[in-house]
Amino acid sequence: MATCKQIDTDILSDGIFDVLCSMCKNKGKNTEGVKFCVDCKDYFCITCVQVHGQVPLCARHKVLNKSQVKSGTSKCLPRAPTERCDRHSHKHIDMYCQNHDNVGCSTCMTVDHRLCKDTFYIPEFIQNNTYQISSREIQTKLKALATTLAEQADRFKQDKQRLLKRKAELLADIRKFRQEINDHLDKLEKSSIDEIEDKVKCLEDKIEDGLKQLQANKFRITSAHDKLASTKADPAEVFVNVKMAQDAANVADKYMEHVKMKSTVEDINFEPDRAILTQFEQKNTLGRLTEKPIKPAANSFQSKENQSYNVKVMSDESSCIIKSACCMEDGTIILADSTNRKLKRLHSFNYTVTDDYDLPGFPHQVCMINNTQIAVNVPLQTEVHSISLERKMKTIKKFNTDFICYGLAYANNNLYISDFDTSVYMYTLSGSKLNQFSKDLSGHELFSHIYSLAVSKDATRIYVADFDNGLIVLNKNGQVITSYNDEQLKGASCCYLTEVGSVLVSGNYSNNVLQFTCDGELIGEVIQADCRKGEIRSVCCNQQMSKMYISRCMDDNIEVYDILSFK
Repeated sequence: MATCKQIDTDILSDGIFDVLCSMCKNKGKNTEGVKFCVDCKDYFCITCVQVHGQVPLCARHKVLNKSQVKSGTSKCLPRAPTERCDRHSHKHIDMYCQNHDNVGCSTCMTVDHRLCKDTFYIPEFIQNNTYQISSREIQTKLKALATTLAEQADRFKQDKQRLLKRKAELLADIRKFRQEINDHLDKLEKSSIDEIEDKVKCLEDKIEDGLKQLQANKFRITSAHDKLASTKADPAEVFVNVKMAQDAANVADKYMEHVKMKSTVEDINFEPDRAILTQFEQKNTLGRLTEKPIKPAANSFQSKENQSYNVKVMSDESSCIIKSACCMEDGTIILADSTNRKLKRLHSFNYTVTDDYDLPGFPHQVCMINNTQIAVNVPLQTEVHSISLERKMKTIKKFNTDFICYGLAYANNNLYISDFDTSVYMYTLSGSKLNQFSKDLSGHELFSHIYSLAVSKDATRIYVADFDNGLIVLNKNGQVITSYNDEQLKGASCCYLTEVGSVLVSGNYSNNVLQFTCDGELIGEVIQADCRKGEIRSVCCNQQMSKMYISRCMDDNIEVYDILSFK
């Protein structure tokens, strides 16, 4: 591929042509260049561009008309990218859509960005725009994300090991239960056998008793018969033996009558309890298998060294009071500067203010809606603004509340807004009021002075930083789950929900930051009070970068802490 060449100005000095065909020029010919190859960085005439296209290595080069090439392009146009498009493998990624800040091949631009106004050929865009790509910053972010992904992979492995261990435990439980069933069936079997044995023994005893009586009668009958047969002609002896024989016969007759009246044969039978078998037939398993989420162990944060970064801009009229901050998914930080009535966007690596936006009043709390949109409230104007973060910040819609709005949070396509005193409201993004939480089931007021709100992603937990009552955790129906109001947290002024679900709460008077579980249980103190520094006004966290950001009263700086997580 040809390198950037300097056109011979002597040849062009006659003014016949603006540019010459490179191939003709090499042959000593003076031919106008009407086509430009952005890969070779050379101009060609009509004839030579056809020859250029017949070269296999040049067959896919991008060739433009001379009119498409801006002045000076031939001198220093950057080399075209050689990265292949994932979707269109025969194309290079050489186009850039500034509207979506996305790159792709020419086919991608035609299909996905045909309505976009600002699409550029990348070498031309780089040449004509002051566009600095911070490879080091991206590498740092990618390295941090790689660490996060590796940690998640370890957690997946641990989850798999735990699952396999749990499987072995459940199989053991099933076998144990089966053995319990077997043991009980063995007992039932033994009881049934014992019952048969007892019954048969009873009947055998009756038969044996009958045999004994039968033998006794038979013996008397035989004895009487034998005596009569051996009796001599003595009338007295014959008389006695006859009478005795008659008695034996009478007894035997009565016995036989008794035997005939009562059946001497009793049959026994076993009828299985079919209900037992029916119960088994109605079961598909030995029990019921259920699933329940495992509550993750709370990660305790520990803060390390911190650095301060100035966030004051030229147009600021007063010292900064950052009342609230939120961290976007890409690491960008949005600050609500109350005294200067502005939103400020900070770079995710060097923490410089890259954009600021004037508001009609003093902002109090800012929250993320999605990757390109935030919400902020302006209390005294009773307004809630939805702000677009694409390019420059701007208000895309707003609505009014009928109260001074202080706390603000977003979850499940709804906004949660509090007044300064006793109520938390749920609104749609368009400004329709859906619900209100202010009293418990007994009619007592839940809050006193609400300063800040946070809501879990699934909206099952509402966190309220109440200046007088500390941290209050509600369920989705507005019922109190738990609360924390202790000397360790005085003047709760800010609450922030981290990516893993734990809650950071700052104390205005205690001048510290505490960490709580998702259910409001205290984990520990992350930032301790420092009497040399002002009151903490806001706190937010970016766990992907292992950073925590806090602001203080009347301070033009934010403090950036490195944080460590411990199981």
